[in-house]
Amino acid sequence: MSRMVMKMQHLIFFVCVLVLLHRTVAAPIGLCYGRVANNLPQPSDVINLIKSNGISRIRLFNADPEALAPFAGTGIELMIGVPNENLTALAAGDVNYALEWLQTNILAHVQPNQIKYLAVGNEILLKDPFYTPHLLPAINNLYQALQILGLTETIKLSSSHAASILSNSYPPSAGAFDQNVESTMTPLLQFLRDTGSVLMVNVYPYFSYINNQQYVSLDNALFRSQSDQVDQNLVYNNLFDETVDAFVYAMERQGFMGIPVVVTETGWPTAGGVAASLENALAYNGNVVRRGLDNVGTPKRPGVGVEAFLFDLFDENEKSGDESEKHFGIFQVDGNKAYDISFS
Repeated sequence: MSRMVMKMQHLIFFVCVLVLLHRTVAAPIGLCYGRVANNLPQPSDVINLIKSNGISRIRLFNADPEALAPFAGTGIELMIGVPNENLTALAAGDVNYALEWLQTNILAHVQPNQIKYLAVGNEILLKDPFYTPHLLPAINNLYQALQILGLTETIKLSSSHAASILSNSYPPSAGAFDQNVESTMTPLLQFLRDTGSVLMVNVYPYFSYINNQQYVSLDNALFRSQSDQVDQNLVYNNLFDETVDAFVYAMERQGFMGIPVVVTETGWPTAGGVAASLENALAYNGNVVRRGLDNVGTPKRPGVGVEAFLFDLFDENEKSGDESEKHFGIFQVDGNKAYDISFS
């Protein structure tokens, strides 16, 4: 056997190994750790609960030292929120202010190697528009601060969006951003592409179902529809895939290809509203986990598992809005699961 043939065989073997490794790396599934409640366990107990259940990623909605500091040294990867109300000062200040903010509010409490994402603002566009002009300047200042710290390759900046920023989401190929947010979304998408970051979206088939029952079936929202919808030769049978792919099409319509989508919130309530039950919450969240672990992906991006953060770790009894908003907890405050879901 010639040396050239042996080299080619080794190369083919190496490529095959890489492909197999890529396929076996599951999309991460994390949990949101909301804290709008007066009956939550101590943060140290929460850490033990998270680790004992094999949960490797957590989303914190703000850099509250009481919640953040206990994660130090645990190996749990974090998405940390920069609250909407902080954006004005971060945008108005210079990079030195952003650097001080990062060091004081985040890096003083947890090592940077645990931080995967900073979610700068949550559902600002259309829902909290006062902060819209401050979003991109705040992100840019924080990015420059991360550059000074040498952390731009490991900590990615983005902003979480509600699905309502799409003016059209069905069929998915018609996905388009609301024209009122395009002036912000276009430079934001440019930033995400240039820095290798992700589009963060909050996806709630539950609310889509209860607000549009004449058009959306419960089975379609819960991943158990037996009827398929064909769009651009792609087959859809659940609302989660349809929503994620609508965002992909919306980005492509703006000229941005290949930006990953991370679902920063998704979940199903166990009580307090139409179709809110333990059974339905298990069906929905269980499918999100399974599809991530199996790298199912979506029809538009098959085989590329969707990284997602399930909402919520616990019920939040002080949340405002509909009663169902208080009942998304996967765990009870005593540490027991509300229903028998597995994360591995």
